[in-house]
Amino acid sequence: MSGAGPGARGTPRGRPGAPGPGEHRPGEQRALAAIRTELSRLIRYDDESIVDERWLMQRYDSGRYPTLGDARRAAVTTAWHEAGHAVAALMLGARFSSASIRSGRDTEGRVHGIRGTGDLAFVIDAAGQIAERLRAWTLPDDDRLREWLPAWRGDGGDARRFRAAIRPRFGDDEFAAWRYSEALLTPQRLKIRQVARALLVHRRHIPQAVVAAIAADC
Repeated sequence: MSGAGPGARGTPRGRPGAPGPGEHRPGEQRALAAIRTELSRLIRYDDESIVDERWLMQRYDSGRYPTLGDARRAAVTTAWHEAGHAVAALMLGARFSSASIRSGRDTEGRVHGIRGTGDLAFVIDAAGQIAERLRAWTLPDDDRLREWLPAWRGDGGDARRFRAAIRPRFGDDEFAAWRYSEALLTPQRLKIRQVARALLVHRRHIPQAVVAAIAADC
Protein backbone atom coordinates (compact mmCIF):
# COMPACT_ATOMS: atom_id res chain seq x y z
CA MET A 1 0.00 0.00 0.00
CA SER A 2 1.56 3.22 -1.11
CA GLY A 3 -0.26 5.71 1.03
CA ALA A 4 -0.08 8.22 -1.83
CA GLY A 5 -1.89 11.47 -1.24
CA PRO A 6 -1.50 14.82 0.51
CA GLY A 7 1.18 14.76 3.16
CA ALA A 8 2.37 17.08 5.88
CA ARG A 9 3.92 20.35 4.83
CA GLY A 10 7.66 20.26 4.31
CA THR A 11 10.21 22.04 6.45
CA PRO A 12 10.42 25.73 5.41
CA ARG A 13 13.48 26.44 3.28
CA GLY A 14 16.33 27.91 5.23
CA ARG A 15 14.93 26.98 8.63
CA PRO A 16 17.76 27.10 11.21
CA GLY A 17 19.03 23.68 12.14
CA ALA A 18 17.47 21.92 9.16
CA PRO A 19 19.88 19.55 7.40
CA GLY A 20 20.96 20.44 3.90
CA PRO A 21 20.88 18.20 0.82
CA GLY A 22 22.69 14.93 1.43
CA GLU A 23 22.85 15.49 5.18
CA HIS A 24 21.09 13.48 7.89
CA ARG A 25 19.70 14.39 11.27
CA PRO A 26 21.32 12.63 14.24
CA GLY A 27 18.46 10.14 14.54
CA GLU A 28 18.68 9.35 10.84
CA GLN A 29 22.43 8.87 11.11
CA ARG A 30 21.93 6.37 13.93
CA ALA A 31 19.24 4.49 12.04
CA LEU A 32 21.32 4.36 8.88
CA ALA A 33 24.38 3.07 10.73
CA ALA A 34 22.33 0.41 12.52
CA ILE A 35 20.66 -0.77 9.32
CA ARG A 36 23.94 -0.94 7.42
CA THR A 37 25.51 -2.92 10.25
CA GLU A 38 22.65 -5.42 10.29
CA LEU A 39 22.57 -5.80 6.51
CA SER A 40 26.32 -6.42 6.48
CA ARG A 41 26.04 -8.98 9.28
CA LEU A 42 23.19 -10.81 7.54
CA ILE A 43 24.48 -10.54 3.98
CA ARG A 44 24.69 -14.35 3.51
CA TYR A 45 21.12 -14.96 4.72
CA ASP A 46 18.03 -15.02 2.52
CA ASP A 47 15.13 -12.62 3.06
CA GLU A 48 12.97 -15.00 5.09
CA SER A 49 15.83 -15.65 7.51
CA ILE A 50 16.29 -11.99 8.46
CA VAL A 51 12.71 -11.02 9.35
CA ASP A 52 12.81 -9.20 12.68
CA GLU A 53 10.80 -10.90 15.42
CA ARG A 54 8.59 -7.84 15.87
CA TRP A 55 7.32 -8.02 12.28
CA LEU A 56 7.02 -11.79 12.44
CA MET A 57 5.00 -11.91 15.65
CA GLN A 58 2.75 -9.00 14.64
CA ARG A 59 1.55 -11.09 11.76
CA TYR A 60 1.40 -14.41 13.53
CA ASP A 61 -0.39 -13.03 16.60
CA SER A 62 -3.00 -11.36 14.38
CA GLY A 63 -4.41 -14.79 13.53
CA ARG A 64 -4.30 -14.06 9.81
CA TYR A 65 -1.50 -16.56 9.23
CA PRO A 66 -1.76 -20.15 10.50
CA THR A 67 1.99 -20.78 10.87
CA LEU A 68 5.13 -18.82 11.62
CA GLY A 69 6.38 -19.76 8.18
CA ASP A 70 3.32 -18.16 6.58
CA ALA A 71 3.78 -15.03 8.69
CA ARG A 72 7.47 -14.86 7.74
CA ARG A 73 6.70 -15.16 4.03
CA ALA A 74 4.01 -12.48 4.32
CA ALA A 75 6.49 -10.09 5.92
CA VAL A 76 8.94 -10.61 3.07
CA THR A 77 6.26 -10.05 0.43
CA THR A 78 5.19 -6.85 2.16
CA ALA A 79 8.78 -5.63 2.42
CA TRP A 80 9.31 -6.02 -1.32
CA HIS A 81 5.94 -4.39 -2.03
CA GLU A 82 6.64 -1.32 0.09
CA ALA A 83 10.24 -1.13 -1.11
CA GLY A 84 8.88 -1.00 -4.65
CA HIS A 85 6.73 2.01 -3.81
CA ALA A 86 9.61 3.72 -2.00
CA VAL A 87 12.23 3.19 -4.70
CA ALA A 88 9.78 4.28 -7.41
CA ALA A 89 9.10 7.46 -5.47
CA LEU A 90 12.83 8.14 -5.13
CA MET A 91 13.39 7.44 -8.81
CA LEU A 92 10.70 9.95 -9.82
CA GLY A 93 11.80 12.64 -7.39
CA ALA A 94 8.69 12.35 -5.22
CA ARG A 95 8.75 12.90 -1.48
CA PHE A 96 7.52 10.72 1.37
CA SER A 97 7.92 10.80 5.12
CA SER A 98 8.83 7.18 5.89
CA ALA A 99 8.37 3.52 5.00
CA SER A 100 7.49 0.60 7.25
CA ILE A 101 6.15 -2.95 7.23
CA ARG A 102 4.29 -2.46 10.50
CA SER A 103 1.21 -4.66 10.31
CA GLY A 104 -2.05 -3.00 11.35
CA ARG A 105 -5.74 -3.71 11.20
CA ASP A 106 -6.12 -2.61 7.57
CA THR A 107 -2.59 -2.61 6.15
CA GLU A 108 0.49 -4.81 6.08
CA GLY A 109 2.81 -1.87 5.53
CA ARG A 110 2.92 1.62 4.14
CA VAL A 111 5.01 4.31 2.50
CA HIS A 112 3.70 7.38 4.27
CA GLY A 113 2.75 10.72 2.79
CA ILE A 114 3.84 10.37 -0.83
CA ARG A 115 3.63 13.71 -2.61
CA GLY A 116 5.05 15.50 -5.61
CA THR A 117 4.50 12.51 -7.89
CA GLY A 118 3.68 14.42 -11.09
CA ASP A 119 2.19 12.71 -14.13
CA LEU A 120 4.07 9.47 -13.44
CA ALA A 121 2.25 8.77 -10.18
CA PHE A 122 0.90 5.57 -11.72
CA VAL A 123 4.42 4.11 -11.73
CA ILE A 124 4.53 4.42 -7.94
CA ASP A 125 1.06 2.88 -7.65
CA ALA A 126 2.07 -0.12 -9.78
CA ALA A 127 5.47 -0.48 -8.14
CA GLY A 128 4.33 -2.59 -5.19
CA GLN A 129 2.91 -5.36 -7.36
CA ILE A 130 5.77 -5.14 -9.84
CA ALA A 131 8.34 -5.38 -7.04
CA GLU A 132 6.67 -8.52 -5.67
CA ARG A 133 7.12 -10.12 -9.08
CA LEU A 134 10.67 -8.84 -9.52
CA ARG A 135 11.62 -10.63 -6.32
CA ALA A 136 11.39 -14.03 -8.02
CA TRP A 137 11.57 -12.79 -11.62
CA THR A 138 7.94 -13.74 -12.25
CA LEU A 139 6.85 -10.81 -14.39
CA PRO A 140 3.79 -12.00 -16.35
CA ASP A 141 3.77 -12.56 -20.08
CA ASP A 142 1.33 -10.57 -22.20
CA ASP A 143 -1.56 -13.03 -21.98
CA ARG A 144 -1.32 -13.40 -18.21
CA LEU A 145 -1.01 -9.66 -17.69
CA ARG A 146 -4.08 -8.95 -19.83
CA GLU A 147 -5.98 -11.53 -17.78
CA TRP A 148 -4.78 -10.24 -14.40
CA LEU A 149 -5.11 -6.46 -14.81
CA PRO A 150 -8.94 -6.29 -14.94
CA ALA A 151 -9.08 -8.37 -11.75
CA TRP A 152 -6.67 -6.09 -9.85
CA ARG A 153 -8.76 -4.33 -7.23
CA GLY A 154 -8.21 -2.89 -3.80
CA ASP A 155 -4.55 -3.30 -2.85
CA GLY A 156 -4.82 -0.43 -0.38
CA GLY A 157 -6.07 1.90 -3.10
CA ASP A 158 -3.14 1.29 -5.45
CA ALA A 159 -5.34 -0.14 -8.20
CA ARG A 160 -7.79 2.76 -8.10
CA ARG A 161 -5.03 5.37 -8.08
CA PHE A 162 -3.18 3.62 -10.90
CA ARG A 163 -6.23 3.71 -13.18
CA ALA A 164 -6.89 7.36 -12.41
CA ALA A 165 -3.27 8.43 -12.87
CA ILE A 166 -2.66 6.76 -16.25
CA ARG A 167 -5.32 8.78 -18.07
CA PRO A 168 -3.22 11.81 -19.10
CA ARG A 169 -0.56 9.62 -20.77
CA PHE A 170 -2.29 6.34 -21.60
CA GLY A 171 -6.04 6.92 -21.45
CA ASP A 172 -7.57 3.62 -20.39
CA ASP A 173 -4.71 1.47 -21.76
CA GLU A 174 -3.73 -0.23 -18.48
CA PHE A 175 -1.55 -2.77 -20.28
CA ALA A 176 0.70 -0.14 -21.89
CA ALA A 177 0.97 1.83 -18.64
CA TRP A 178 1.92 -1.32 -16.74
CA ARG A 179 4.60 -2.31 -19.23
CA TYR A 180 5.95 1.25 -19.14
CA SER A 181 6.16 0.99 -15.34
CA GLU A 182 7.88 -2.39 -15.53
CA ALA A 183 10.49 -1.00 -17.92
CA LEU A 184 11.33 1.80 -15.48
CA LEU A 185 11.39 -0.40 -12.38
CA THR A 186 13.17 -3.55 -13.55
CA PRO A 187 16.62 -1.86 -13.58
CA GLN A 188 15.93 -0.80 -9.98
CA ARG A 189 15.60 -4.38 -8.70
CA LEU A 190 18.78 -4.39 -6.61
CA LYS A 191 17.79 -1.12 -4.94
CA ILE A 192 14.34 -2.53 -4.21
CA ARG A 193 15.90 -5.64 -2.70
CA GLN A 194 18.24 -3.60 -0.50
CA VAL A 195 15.41 -1.42 0.79
CA ALA A 196 13.21 -4.48 1.36
CA ARG A 197 15.90 -6.09 3.47
CA ALA A 198 16.31 -2.87 5.44
CA LEU A 199 12.57 -2.89 6.17
CA LEU A 200 12.83 -6.50 7.36
CA VAL A 201 15.65 -5.91 9.85
CA HIS A 202 14.73 -2.47 11.21
CA ARG A 203 12.08 -2.27 13.92
CA ARG A 204 10.91 1.27 13.23
CA HIS A 205 9.68 3.43 10.38
CA ILE A 206 12.56 4.36 8.07
CA PRO A 207 12.65 8.05 7.03
CA GLN A 208 12.99 8.92 3.36
CA ALA A 209 16.54 10.21 3.76
CA VAL A 210 17.62 6.85 5.20
CA VAL A 211 15.73 4.89 2.54
CA ALA A 212 17.50 6.95 -0.13
CA ALA A 213 20.92 6.27 1.41
CA ILE A 214 20.23 2.53 1.67
CA ALA A 215 19.08 2.42 -1.97
CA ALA A 216 22.18 4.33 -3.02
CA ASP A 217 24.38 1.62 -1.49
CA CYS A 218 23.61 -0.59 -4.51
